[in-house]
Amino acid sequence: MKKKFLFFIRGESMLNIKFIEAKELKEKPDQNSLGFGKYYTDYMFMMEWYKGVGFTDAKIMPYGPIPFDPACLVLHYAQETFEGLKAYKTKDGRILLFRPDMNAKRFQNSNNRLCMPELPVEDFIQAIEELIKVEKDWIPTLPNTSLYIRPYMFAYQPKLGVHDAEHYKFMVILSPVGTYYKEGLKPVSIYVEDKYVRAVIGGTGFTKCGGNYASSIKAQIEAEEKGYSQVLWLDGVHRKYVEEVGTMNVMFVIDGTIVTAPLEGSVLPGVTRDSMIQLLKKKGYKVEERHLSIDELIKAAKEGKLNEAFGTGTAAVISPIGKLAYKDEVFFDQPEIGPISQMLYDTLTGIQTGRLEDEFGWTYEIKID
Repeated sequence: MKKKFLFFIRGESMLNIKFIEAKELKEKPDQNSLGFGKYYTDYMFMMEWYKGVGFTDAKIMPYGPIPFDPACLVLHYAQETFEGLKAYKTKDGRILLFRPDMNAKRFQNSNNRLCMPELPVEDFIQAIEELIKVEKDWIPTLPNTSLYIRPYMFAYQPKLGVHDAEHYKFMVILSPVGTYYKEGLKPVSIYVEDKYVRAVIGGTGFTKCGGNYASSIKAQIEAEEKGYSQVLWLDGVHRKYVEEVGTMNVMFVIDGTIVTAPLEGSVLPGVTRDSMIQLLKKKGYKVEERHLSIDELIKAAKEGKLNEAFGTGTAAVISPIGKLAYKDEVFFDQPEIGPISQMLYDTLTGIQTGRLEDEFGWTYEIKID
């Protein structure tokens, strides 16, 4: 494999990335059947962090397995974090990211909570940018497709004992994707979970770490066995207030007002969530970030005041909720996507793909030399 160095200047600093060329490239998948997380590009980004040294040895290298010592800390104590964002190709050939600085800052917050090194925002964005420059031909162009970006960090030091590590790896992999849920924009069915707990204030609910998702799988499986696609979590203390869906923040349109859970430490501060709130307020909707009890939600539904419910997230953007059930009783049933959900989806995806003007300054263009 050929090696060369790529130098990228950012203000007063310079990132030195080694490029290792692959012996052969993969055949790209059919864009009509991408699914989500099934295919990976030819290259990945990797950078090391050592105690006393900092971040070093940045490289873009062929995608492939990496060696793990059996005593590697992440395998035993789950010290890892990740992010998720997308790259889009516009009709005129430009490549756009969506609010990558917000992902970078959330990544820092996650790492801080898990006692891991905080990657500078500019390095986070630069690593993604230069990898996408290499892999630009992997960005799909069909409607509802994009290049999913997965940055992540994990403890790599081989050592048994619950403590922060002296060696971490930061990596970025890319995957061309279609819709996250097979239903697409068709409303999904959600079961309200009141037996298991996902997060509590003071824990790691506000971070993107694997443990949060691993602990949700049990409830997810049980919901699927009942015929539901996802679960809606209640708060971990009172088992009373709705918080978020397994892989998404959630919003409810109650008598014309949009209600969503507040950010108090047990709910992920979603990039899409924040974007939706800003869009809604700009369009004149009333948005309330407050505690919403399951009893209040059921009451609103029975009185005909629950107009819409939908999840928001990077992977799905908008996922309309068609059915909500609690204690095996369906209390909300709406077979079609609602007008607010559709408006939000059309507006946000229009901005992300360059079809609509970006009045917020959210898009970040990757310039190809």
